[in-house]
Amino acid sequence: MGTILFISGGEVIIVVLVVLLLFGAKSIPDVARMLGKGMNEFRRASDEIKREFRENTSDITDVVKETRQELNQEVSAVNKAIEEETAEMNPSNENAKEEMPNKDSQKDSDIPPTSPDGPISREDSIDS
Repeated sequence: MGTILFISGGEVIIVVLVVLLLFGAKSIPDVARMLGKGMNEFRRASDEIKREFRENTSDITDVVKETRQELNQEVSAVNKAIEEETAEMNPSNENAKEEMPNKDSQKDSDIPPTSPDGPISREDSIDS
């Protein structure tokens, strides 16, 4: 045998012998029946407690669901506003292209000339 609830096989046999001596062989079925009824009553009582708990907390869960829906609506509104703002600032957006300066429109004098050896400084270009 193994151990059941920290009780070894020999201890289980001793408990069974004590039960037989106390109640006798004829009354053991009655004891088992009473034990089964007690377990059923305990199960019913725990189910009743669970049911009452669910009924009493249903109002709270409804409030939580409503709050979650309101928060989701607010988050989606904020996300939409952020997307609209970023779309206005996006350089690939056609409307934004009109507002942003073009690289090609910079003055040529602002860009230093280059040579095959690398960039030429303004001082070098003035000397030549």
